[in-house]
Formats: sequence, C-alpha cells, structure tokens
Amino acid sequence: MLSRSAIVKLKAILVIDLIIVGSAAGLYLYFQDQGLVTGGGSKPAKFILTDLVISPNEAYAGEAVAISVNVTNIGELEGNLTVNLQINDAIKDTANLTLAGNSSEIVEFSDIEMLEGTYNVTIGDLTGFFIINTPPPESSKIILSSLKVDPYEVWVDEPVTLTVTAENPTSEADKILIRIMVDDIMVKSQVIELEAKETQTVSFNVSASTEGKHTIKVNTLSGSFTIVKTGYHTLTINRSGGGSKSLPFKLNGVEHGTPYTELLPVGEYYIELPNPFDVGTGVLAFSSWNDGVNTPNRAFNLDRKLILVVTYQLISGYASCPSLYIWNGNGYSYVTDVSNPGWLGYISYITSDGTIVFGGGNPWDYVKLDKNVLALNNGYFDMTLTQQWDELFYLDAAYMLVVDHPIGTDVYTSMTNYLNKGETGQIYTVTNGTLLTPVSATNEKGQDVLAQILYKDGVFTPGINGIESPSWDNIIQNQLTLDLGNLSGASSVKLVITGMVDWGSADTYYAYLDLFKTAAAQGLVPNGTQVMPAPYMEVMDANGNWIRAPQDKQIPLPSDYNARTFIVDLTGLFPEGVTDYKVRFTNFWNVTYDYIGIDITPKQPIPIQKITPTTATLSQLWDTQSKSSGAFTRYGDVTELMQAADDMYVIGRQGDQVNMQFSTANLEPVKEGMERDYFFVVACWFKDPPGEWGYGFDFTVNPLPFIAMSGFPYSTAESYPYDAAHLAYIQQYNTRIIP
Repeated sequence: MLSRSAIVKLKAILVIDLIIVGSAAGLYLYFQDQGLVTGGGSKPAKFILTDLVISPNEAYAGEAVAISVNVTNIGELEGNLTVNLQINDAIKDTANLTLAGNSSEIVEFSDIEMLEGTYNVTIGDLTGFFIINTPPPESSKIILSSLKVDPYEVWVDEPVTLTVTAENPTSEADKILIRIMVDDIMVKSQVIELEAKETQTVSFNVSASTEGKHTIKVNTLSGSFTIVKTGYHTLTINRSGGGSKSLPFKLNGVEHGTPYTELLPVGEYYIELPNPFDVGTGVLAFSSWNDGVNTPNRAFNLDRKLILVVTYQLISGYASCPSLYIWNGNGYSYVTDVSNPGWLGYISYITSDGTIVFGGGNPWDYVKLDKNVLALNNGYFDMTLTQQWDELFYLDAAYMLVVDHPIGTDVYTSMTNYLNKGETGQIYTVTNGTLLTPVSATNEKGQDVLAQILYKDGVFTPGINGIESPSWDNIIQNQLTLDLGNLSGASSVKLVITGMVDWGSADTYYAYLDLFKTAAAQGLVPNGTQVMPAPYMEVMDANGNWIRAPQDKQIPLPSDYNARTFIVDLTGLFPEGVTDYKVRFTNFWNVTYDYIGIDITPKQPIPIQKITPTTATLSQLWDTQSKSSGAFTRYGDVTELMQAADDMYVIGRQGDQVNMQFSTANLEPVKEGMERDYFFVVACWFKDPPGEWGYGFDFTVNPLPFIAMSGFPYSTAESYPYDAAHLAYIQQYNTRIIP
C-alpha cells in the first residue's frame, strides 16, 4: 500500500511521465511546451482526471485502502476544482484544489470499510473497485524472518518456493496472518498459530507467466525472482580478494574477464583460471571456489542460475573495504573501494598493563565519479556496493552530489581524517591550467622525490610502513616535506593531491602488535604509548618551527587500490610573516603520492544538488564460506535505511551487495557556461576478522558501531543508542540470523 509520503515523493516523476508518455492530454501539454501547439489568448482552466490508483485491491475490514487520482489543468489559467470520492455511489470524501495552468497534482484519499464485500470507486468519470475480506487475527507478536526464494531464476510457470521462519518469542500462544504478494498482487494468505517460544518454517509456492523480474512480499519481508527464456540460465563468474582488476579466464576455450554475467543455454561448461594472479597492488594465489571445488580449472553443468565465485588469497600487497560499481550503459564498472576511515579497529594507544585503547573512526567517504563512464539506466543513476572481502559492513547512508562549475575549472572534494567526526568533506574548485609546482619535495630519508609528484603518471613516491618498525619504542613513519615557494600574496592555497595507502600484510600487522603485547607483559610500556599514530600535517612558521595544523584541517588517509585525487586546504594555516610556504605530512601507514599541485585561485560559484536513493535493495551475490555471524539485515528493500546517517544500518557480509538507483527527474538543467560533475557520498563502517591476536571483539554483528563512539570496540561506559526507534529498526530489519 502506498503511503502519503511515498506518493508525494512520486509527484514530480509522475508529472514528467504524463508529459512525456501520458494520455492524449499529456501529449498535448508536451507539444504545447515545445511550441508545436499555438493559439491566441490565454486558455481558461480545464481539468482532466487520469491514473486512478487503488491500493491494495483486496484488504481486510478495518484496513485502510489508499485511493489516488492525477488531476491535470490543461488550460493556461489558474483554476479551482472540487474532487469527490464516491464509494458505492455515496460521497465519502472531498478535496478542493487550485492548480496553475499546465500543471498536475495527485489527490490522495484513504478509505476504511468495516464490512465484507465489493466496493465500487468513482472519481469523476474514472471507476474502479476493491474487495474487503474477513479481518485478520488481532495484532501478533510473532516475528517473521529469513525469507528464502528457491530458485531465484526459473522458466515461465515454473514453481518458486518461498520459505520464512516464524518465531513466537512470547510466553503465550499467538497467531499471525501471512500474506504473499507477487508484483503487489496478493496471491496467497495463511493463518498460522505458534505455541509459546515455538519456531516454525513456513513454505509457499508461487509462479509467474511473463519473463522478467518479479517482486515478492511476505508481510514486511521482500524478495524477488526472475523468469528467463526457456532452455537458458544465467551464469555469473566473479572473484573475491585482490581489489578491482578483472580476472581473465577461459570459458569453453573463449577468453573473458570478471565480472562476467551471461544468459547461456543449459549444458556442460569448462573454465580455466590463472594462478597466481598479479593485480598490481598485490599478488594473489587461487584458494577455492564458493561451491567447495579446490582446483582452478574445472567442469560444471549449467542447469540453473549459477554463481561461481573464486577466492584468491593475498600473497603480497594489500586489499580491503566494500567495492563501488557504477552502471556504464552496458554493465557495471568498478570505481573504487570505499570508506577507509570507517574501518572498525583503529588503535589509539596502549596502557601500561597491555590494554589496547581504540580511537577514531569516521564512516564518511567522498568519491568523484567519472562522468564519461557514468550512464543512465532507464532514467536512473545505478550503482552497487559489493562486499567482496570476508568482512562485515554497516552501511548507514548514501547520496549523490551533482555539482555544476564554470567551464575551465574542475572540482574535487577533501577526504576524511578518521579522527574527525561527521560529514567533513567539502567541494573545492580548481582552475585548469594554473596549477603551480612545488619548489622541492623530500621524504623521511632526505631523498628528492619531486620528480615523482610532477605528473599524474602512475609513478609514486617511495614509502615505508610503520608496521615494519623494528621495535615498539622505535616507530618509523614516512614523511613528505614540500616547499611550495612564496605564496604570501595568495588569498587561497589548496593542494591537489593524487595518492593512495598501502596497508601492508596482515601477518606483519599482527607481528607489530605482538611487539607491544610482549613489552607490556614485561612492564616496559609507559601508559598512553601510541601504537599507530594518526596522520598529521604541519606548516613551518617564520622562525623555522613546525606547527601542527588544527585537527579539523588535518590530512586524510587516501584510498587504497585506486589512487584518488583530493584537496588539502592550506588557506589560513600559515602564520603571519611567512613568505616561504613549507608543509610536512607524517603517516604511520605507507602513504604514497603520484601527483601534487598547488592551486591559488579563489573558489568559483558551484550550485550543488543532492539526490538520495530512490530505491535501494540488499541481495546476495554469492554464497560465502565466511565464519561471520549475528543478526544481519534481511534481504530486500532497504531504501528507508539509506536516506540519512542515523546509526540504522544495512548490515551485510561477504557476498552481499546493495544496489541503489538515483532519480534524475528533479535535477535542474546545466546553465550556459557551466559543466557538471558527480560525486558519490557514503557512510559505511566495516569490520574484518580479528585474527589470531584479536581486537577485543568477535567476528559477529554485535556490538553495533555508532557515530558518537570514541573508538571501536568501545568500553562499557559507551553504548549503541538502544532507544525505541533503534530497537524498532533492529526488530524490523535485522532478522537474517546467521549462527
């Protein structure tokens, strides 16, 4: 049933749909707007009613039925209209509205009937009906969870089995009405009764007669299945582990690359994989297939929708985080892995008794999208976040920023320092062709690295990693010192940086932590000793002293795998009297730079439009061998959870993905002299397995992170906000229990 808020949100889209592909009156408006219909004088108001919507068509006594109609004024002058809702020839409700010429508005009514029967609906010359059935049982405390659809892909009229788990957590017997909807049409219903503390699995069979995707609802649970051409099934081949680089493979002797999805005839197939595989940031070795096969080359029978995911283990290099893909017009292109600052496990310091204290963490990330790759998919921007690694993710919010800027400029965002809180990213303009070059650049070893940062050419500055420090009390860090020259007359100073971070191997990481653990056991570690210092930036004053920048201006950790370009704003950081501008970056992790330029031009006017997901759906891309456990978010519609950062997460694990679509219907057109760029903004925490040393938490959903926490894991003095709203969210959404 459509809520008032949902219908209101659809108004603008429905109006545009009417103008473009609507009724004869809608086409008239379109032609008139294009100047194809002319006439003298202003035409008086004239109203037409279209698109009568009744939802649901079948309801129960006492259940509200939403009824709406679209009213269009095809005249040129403003006018008034009274719209009457008639139920069985009696006026049940009235709406008065005033409409400007050439405009439309949706009028919504709600009707509740208490007697069984068929009810005829009349609004103007539009008619319809709905049916009222026997009322359901009284409100139930039975919880439905774990909707499974098997198989996900069938042929026309083949049965699909739906199973749900029904649990009665109370100490009394209870019953519930289960309603099965296919494409918003109720096809089955059943009342089940459970004894106190009883759990039962309930199954239903459904089918459909047309090819394409079909939605399913089992009360508040949602899912889908797809009907494909008879004699064919979908084969998907992908890999987990090792970043973004496509994995080459041969299928029946023909070369392809991941991600691969194709509708193929049923039959026997043979696949061949490379082993090992170099992804640029690391070297991977074959581990296993998701169905347990342990050889890289294998035969298989395609007799159903089949997803084969090969897992590679990291031999050398680095890899982590959820992966972002965008629709390119033909398929999905990899963009980057997101939310380095959202890693749950940043370490602040160690106490004298060996207790690790965790600090920082910020889930926000800002990704510039390549507008030459980004394409519309049926009028929507379409993108997917996929969890390829054996990690948990807590996806809180996502939106797009549509940024218009003067031709001849470019736009970039700052990135997030994990010690800062909230949405700290800002968008800056950069004037093309005016970037200055640093006078000099040296690293922590005194080596001249200026040549490596002059061009964006994939040649990075050399770096070192703090986890390779020789001892707990001799932490090595990498530094980059830049002499920017005399910029004393500049009103704005911004660094345009392209860089990335190398986390190093997990084995080295745990060995590094053991240095502190062993020293603490021997009583050698002073209280408050830093373990992994956060990145920081300093500027030099007129006397040659290094002054640390304020925390809200501090440098971020760049992304990993794919180097990104971002802004570091130095405006106002240098003390008075400074003419030779020098800045120094210090990083514990191995941060390397491909390019650094200096922009001193003022910020240009940049209209920014924000669009949140029109739809967001959580689904399983492949089965995983992960040992992660807990109460994950149930599959299906999660749009509501993606609208704002409120500590109400879409919680998933390896093999899960969230597909998001963003409507472009309400975007303002690009004005003359401007061009447009796009940014994806996301708030996402992620947690990896704690390893042999451990972080102080298990590889499970709880405890839940929250934006106000001091670090993760947090102490017993802090708590996730278990208020009424957050408890209701957990009960409604996080019902996919994995023991």
